[in-house]
Amino acid sequence: MPEQDLLQVKKDKLEQLVKEGKDPFKITKYDVTHHAAYIRDNFDEMGEQTVRVAGRMMFKRKMGKASFCNVMDKTGKIQIYVARDSIGEEAYEEFKKILEVGDIIGVEGKVFKTNTGEISIHADIITLLSKNLQTLPEKFHGLTDTDIRYRQRYVDLIMNEEVK
Repeated sequence: MPEQDLLQVKKDKLEQLVKEGKDPFKITKYDVTHHAAYIRDNFDEMGEQTVRVAGRMMFKRKMGKASFCNVMDKTGKIQIYVARDSIGEEAYEEFKKILEVGDIIGVEGKVFKTNTGEISIHADIITLLSKNLQTLPEKFHGLTDTDIRYRQRYVDLIMNEEVK
């Protein structure tokens, strides 16, 4: 899809949120209890503790009644498991249709380990903190053009963890 069309889709989603009375740019205080690195490092002591994390959604995989996404905060990434039964039908539809890679979200839920052994958060509440209106480079190739990396330093910092 051309970039202009992608930008228009993002603007349409923003308009839909505003019509529903959900301003994604309203200054909101979101109390974070833990960061991704702390959760990964201290998983054994935490058990199934409820945590609140916030960060940029970097990846999203939709599957039927459940989905996964990765949220990157200042300490790294953590996987989020989003189930329709846990967050509710309406919130799950909003997650699938409105929330996109690049949006900044807050997640509240219990820490657990998946069948593949990845430490994750089973989301109970997902809050949109800020809508991303620009497209990020695709994750597979990343940001490889050196000129763009220097001119658009903010994008380089978002996409490349080692740069931070």
